[in-house]
Amino acid sequence: MLQLQRCEGTGHFLYGPLLVSRRIPATDISQMEAFQSRRTYDHRIREAICESGERDLFPELDIPRSTLRSWIHRGAPDVVISDLAARERADLIVEIRELEHRTALLRAVVGLLITMLRVSKVRFDYERFPEGDAKRTLLRAIDRSRKALPLNVALRIVRLSSSRYHSWCRSETGCDLDDQPSCPRAVPTRLTPDEIDTVQEMVESNDHRHMSLRALALHAQRVGKVIASPSTWYRLARRAGWRRPRSRIYPAKPKVGIRAQAPGELLHLDVTIIRLLDGTRAYLHAVIDNYSRRILSWTLEERLGSGGTCRILREAAVQLSHCSRETIVVADSGSENVNGAVEEMFDGKEFTRVLAQVEVTFSNSMIEAFWRSLKHGWLYLHALESFTALHRLVEFYVSAHNEEMPHAAFQGQTPDEMFFGTGDTVVADLATARKTAREMRMKANRAAGCGVCIGETGSRVLLLQRAHSRML
Repeated sequence: MLQLQRCEGTGHFLYGPLLVSRRIPATDISQMEAFQSRRTYDHRIREAICESGERDLFPELDIPRSTLRSWIHRGAPDVVISDLAARERADLIVEIRELEHRTALLRAVVGLLITMLRVSKVRFDYERFPEGDAKRTLLRAIDRSRKALPLNVALRIVRLSSSRYHSWCRSETGCDLDDQPSCPRAVPTRLTPDEIDTVQEMVESNDHRHMSLRALALHAQRVGKVIASPSTWYRLARRAGWRRPRSRIYPAKPKVGIRAQAPGELLHLDVTIIRLLDGTRAYLHAVIDNYSRRILSWTLEERLGSGGTCRILREAAVQLSHCSRETIVVADSGSENVNGAVEEMFDGKEFTRVLAQVEVTFSNSMIEAFWRSLKHGWLYLHALESFTALHRLVEFYVSAHNEEMPHAAFQGQTPDEMFFGTGDTVVADLATARKTAREMRMKANRAAGCGVCIGETGSRVLLLQRAHSRML
């Protein structure tokens, strides 16, 4: 190769084997020598000059003016220094092992999270995120990860398409991250965002809490705030989860109603109307014991009157002959309960009548609950074609209610067992049976084995698990 060489004696430069006839000045030679040996400075010198802004801070170093000007213009660079040279080898080995352990731990956590994401089959490019807060949280997480990961890698990990990510970023600048169920241009008849905000304000306002949602929608139409149908108001409130500011203060609902302490102490008397298929009415009278929930007597009448009330009271008195205490009968103020014939029965010493919600604050809800169970749980499951068929259905349900159906309030005892006192051992027997069944169930399950448990190589379950198991 041809090289530029300096002649020691004359100061001439030789280009290859030929002598250059032109003599190079001494100043040019010094510049070329400076160029060949580039000067370097300590980073702390540059930081001091950049922070102070004084170019003559170190005059003894004879730093070129162009270099000083470039330093001040560009600022102090990021410099990584190492103090490892002053540390012992053993300390460095321990620190390396700790960092390797931490790296392995983080790798395992990331692997589990990625596996959970794959198994859950969640893809953000197919799932909608209507809430703007969720999008902002995801965007902030992606921005934090970009310090260590490229953007395309971060988007591939969270399974978010690049177009959707940039669309969210553009929407964030305009504070429009909250999704709408449809495009305004595609459905131009839908409510505008301002109208939706007005609907929310009126729904959650204390000034309109006395109105129903339908009345509030019509009121908004009349005052000219939002012209929308009540069904639209219901849909918006249900989808957004808006709650009306209705906190009940008075009166406080009783947690437990009136309760008797012994059988026959308190009875509930009532009548209900049942319509047949031909439109005729049947009147069902019944008396229920408050303590045991047992139906003491009942009768089905074709007409409403005092005859059915008197008949079931006589039958109830016969079944309460073993009770020595006075019996209180709670009834409503209907004409079938307040008349001369019924008054004569209450003039004796067997019963004392109390009108519900008139003479006492309690209602006759216990017998009302029985009517609901009877009708919706049994009668309405059949075609009530005739009075005879209705009588047969009522007779079956009353017998099942008293003798077979355990009551939840009695921990498995039936009303008959509570009324006659024959179910004292039922609770203890059921507790023992549950414990025994649990032990037998555990024993049977531990003794059972499938193809996976015993390691059969031809098991379909084992082959299926192997096919679906994937390691990162």
